[in-house]
Amino acid sequence: MSAHRDRTGPRLVSSVLVIEVHKYVGFFVVALFTVGWVWGLVAWIAKREPGERFWVWVTVVQIVAGVQALIGIVVFIFGYRAESILHYAYGIFPIIALAAAHVFARRPDFRERPWIPFVWVAFICFGLTLRAVMTGLGT
Repeated sequence: MSAHRDRTGPRLVSSVLVIEVHKYVGFFVVALFTVGWVWGLVAWIAKREPGERFWVWVTVVQIVAGVQALIGIVVFIFGYRAESILHYAYGIFPIIALAAAHVFARRPDFRERPWIPFVWVAFICFGLTLRAVMTGLGT
């Protein structure tokens, strides 16, 4: 992570470890969102429902995105800052988008296919979390 530390003083081993965990969980979040939108695309092309396991994916991606945000908060508390403020927006948006997907999935438009909002959110969040990783790495 190309984050810099605002405070002076030695880096604690634990803070460096947390940054590394944040980086690797970030890659995992991108992979999870990729699974979601590809899964939805395949279901849509095949004109089938994605199945019960898709809802397990929704649960897992929500938990992992939340854990990633909490790890990011810990990194921030340790005094590390991303080089771009966009990193924080890219990191927070998936949580907001997943909550919005729940709202949209309950609308009458999606009564027959409540999984579609989650697929769209997965696609959008794939791009945003990939960009979050890139800004976190300084690229």
